[in-house]
Amino acid sequence: MAFQKPSHTFTKIHLKGLRTNSLYILFALSFTVFINTFSFAQEIQKKKPPIPAEKVKDSTSIPADLILNKPLNTKQVDSTKQDSLKQNEFLSDIVKYRAADYVSINQKKQKIFLYNEAEVLYEDMEIKAGIIVIDYSKNLVYAGRLKDSTGYSQRPVFTQGSNVIEPDSIVFNTDSKKALVFNTRTEQQGFNVYSPKTKKENDSTYFMADARFTTAEDEDDPEYQFITSKMKFVPGKKMVVGPTYMEIYGVPTPIALPFAFFPMTQTQTSGIIIPTFGEDTGNDRGYFLQNGGYYFAISDYIDLAVLGDYYTNGSYGLRLESNYAKRYKFRGNLGFRYENLLTSERGFPDFSKSTIYNIRWSHSQDSKASPSSRFSASVNLGSSQYYQQSVNQINQANFLNNTLASSVSYSTSFQGEPQVNLSLSATHSQNTNTEAINLTLPTMQASMSRVFPFAPKTGTKKGAIQNINFQVNTRGEYRINTTDSLFGKSEMFEDAVAGMRHSIPLTTNFKVFDYFSVSTSANFEETWTLKTVNRSWNQAEQQEIEINQNGFDRFLTYNLGASVGTTVYGMYDFTGEGKDPKIQAIRHVIRPSISYSINPAFDQYYETYDVIDADGTTTDQVEYTRFENSLFGRPGNQYSSSLGISVGNNIEAKIRSKDSTNTEPEKVFLLNNLNFSTAYNLAADSLNWSPVRVSGGTQILDKKMSINFAMTLNPYALDSNNNVINTFNIDNGGSLFRLTSANINMSYTLSNDSFSGEESDDDKASAQEAARSGGRTDGLFGKTQDFADKRLSDKKKGKEDEENNDFYNYKMPWSIRFAYAANYTNTRRQNQISSHSLMFSGDVELSPRWSVGASSGYDFLNQGFTYTQLRFERDLLSWRMNFTWIPFSARSSWNFFIGIKSNILKDLKYDQRRQPDQRVGN
Repeated sequence: MAFQKPSHTFTKIHLKGLRTNSLYILFALSFTVFINTFSFAQEIQKKKPPIPAEKVKDSTSIPADLILNKPLNTKQVDSTKQDSLKQNEFLSDIVKYRAADYVSINQKKQKIFLYNEAEVLYEDMEIKAGIIVIDYSKNLVYAGRLKDSTGYSQRPVFTQGSNVIEPDSIVFNTDSKKALVFNTRTEQQGFNVYSPKTKKENDSTYFMADARFTTAEDEDDPEYQFITSKMKFVPGKKMVVGPTYMEIYGVPTPIALPFAFFPMTQTQTSGIIIPTFGEDTGNDRGYFLQNGGYYFAISDYIDLAVLGDYYTNGSYGLRLESNYAKRYKFRGNLGFRYENLLTSERGFPDFSKSTIYNIRWSHSQDSKASPSSRFSASVNLGSSQYYQQSVNQINQANFLNNTLASSVSYSTSFQGEPQVNLSLSATHSQNTNTEAINLTLPTMQASMSRVFPFAPKTGTKKGAIQNINFQVNTRGEYRINTTDSLFGKSEMFEDAVAGMRHSIPLTTNFKVFDYFSVSTSANFEETWTLKTVNRSWNQAEQQEIEINQNGFDRFLTYNLGASVGTTVYGMYDFTGEGKDPKIQAIRHVIRPSISYSINPAFDQYYETYDVIDADGTTTDQVEYTRFENSLFGRPGNQYSSSLGISVGNNIEAKIRSKDSTNTEPEKVFLLNNLNFSTAYNLAADSLNWSPVRVSGGTQILDKKMSINFAMTLNPYALDSNNNVINTFNIDNGGSLFRLTSANINMSYTLSNDSFSGEESDDDKASAQEAARSGGRTDGLFGKTQDFADKRLSDKKKGKEDEENNDFYNYKMPWSIRFAYAANYTNTRRQNQISSHSLMFSGDVELSPRWSVGASSGYDFLNQGFTYTQLRFERDLLSWRMNFTWIPFSARSSWNFFIGIKSNILKDLKYDQRRQPDQRVGN
């Protein structure tokens, strides 16, 4: 509590703005009014004849020139004449005051009284109190409450803008500018502060005695508060307290500090980040200090947090986290994490060491920044075992995901006719199981918008000639295939390949018989490469010789195609005279199409060499192409003339609306899509038909359940060795088709009416963390916890939530999500289910502030539960408590946390966890 952990955001970009209610502003404004009112009364006493006390109702205004702190002119003022000396006014506006009962000036007692609902208004300042008394004989101003038979009422309220202070009473000396404020209640940057007695020393320093402060909303009965014997408060700068202890519901606790310091600046401020102390018993790393460091407030647009961990067995970690943003331009964050982990102690048989790291960068550009260019980045790369071995987070989504991916891209457009688009990108793909890494550094793409050379200058394009169009596309890459162990070393560039491909697609489309759409296309591609290969046979060593040749080379390919399609509508109406069935009609939409494509054989790019044995006999002839290692693949040497057939279906029903006042029927999809496709190769000598592929999907149960399925049907039979032969399956004693593969995926989300469906801030942070790292965001793999960035938010319940508490047991909010997947394989008579699992994740609110959740699944193939996470959370008003438990698997662990929600006191927490058991690293 000695230091405030700064927020990793800053004011100007409004990521997480700070707030400050400056106490002294209210006093300063009230002093101005009281000083000038006092001067006005004093001059009246000296210069005017005695004025009897009188009662004045309704609103009264005093012009600014009558309440200046200077002597008044005793002579009669002629309204037709003006003083030649221009007087400087201290007040720039009219002071207005009123009271519900009376405003009284008592010259004998030298006091001014404002009684019952007294108000004083000046510019943006407002003072309200039960009674306001100005004693200009003693230079004192008093504002206080009213007392009646029921007690006290109309406590003074000082307001300027959004700043409010509500004491019981205030005494102010107009000469010394000092004041005593009794029973002050105010709010300062999330603190509700109460002080029985406050002394205003000057305009910027206040001293409070026996003060208490809390972030609880209920000031009269807070669930916790801090009690301090003395407090010094400098508005807008700092708050320093002396000996302080903590109370929970009025019960003192042993949590105490000799002093505490709270920054109160409205701008971002550098400061120390308090570490977490604990013990790692799971991997024998000993005691630790985690997530301690320093926050650097570099500027209003960028910050930096340096965090570190240290374990007594020698393990350590380092993290750098930076956020940056510029309004209407861009925003992003950059993070680097490094951990050097030791398990057990050196010299023990179970000692192991692993070094892991992770780099993440996210950058997004505001759409208003530039209409013609855009830059974005989403980077997640590092050690393949980072998410499996990191001790400072539990990232289930990435632990179960075996792929890391990154992309950094820049695109721009050059306006004109035609328009030219250019993009540069660098991509990264990493398999964490095989530790294989694929990089493109960079990829360049350029394209020219479509050009219609025969289109009319005005009007629509008609016919095949006018619709002829072409465009030019260019793609160049520099690709690196490497592994974890070679990443960042010079060896990773040894097998890098580079290439470029230019393509010119030429297309046109037109109508035939008004119902058939015909399109034709021709595509020309030229591929450039900087590395080719030459193969030959070494008879003496009886082996193939491969020689890589560096230098520019190229090859040209082309293909032709055409397609024709139409749409057929069918409707079956169930309605008629006197009929009003629930299902009123079924509509069937069929979209058949036939396509034809030709891919020539480019034999000119192929060469052969003879395989000669030791006796000089040619035993074989091998064909190869020097472009076989080309980045974009080799040219084809097989002539193909293929006819494709596809049929798409959409089936929907019109049903009678449940709402009797709605005369229009409702549309319900029975099948969103049901597609069939196959192809026939006219140039092939055998196996001309391609397998029939069937795919479909629909949504049922009020669109809460999504179902997608697919299957592959092969018309050819298998021989005794389970190889496909050129014989139809039906001619071999089987059915028309042989089912070779099938899969089905279903997802279902179910909740009761009282479940709001709104994600909590922690759920959103978990989903963002999973999405940022390329993992699953629906919580079926569990929710992510990042201990290095545990930011809590003070989410308040609305009035509607509080009103529903009386009926909470009747409507217990709950939500559950299911995902079912099954895959069947039978390509070589396996006749087996290759995968079969059910995953589920659910949350139940047992009470308005108690919630439990679980994420798990069952593998029917291996007959066991999948990755399981159990969650318990308790909202303690100003506090939050949660417990996360992974009961079994290699990631078995638990985490318990309780802490204050308020950002300014977020370091006051207790965090205890058991790390997963040791996993063998590199």
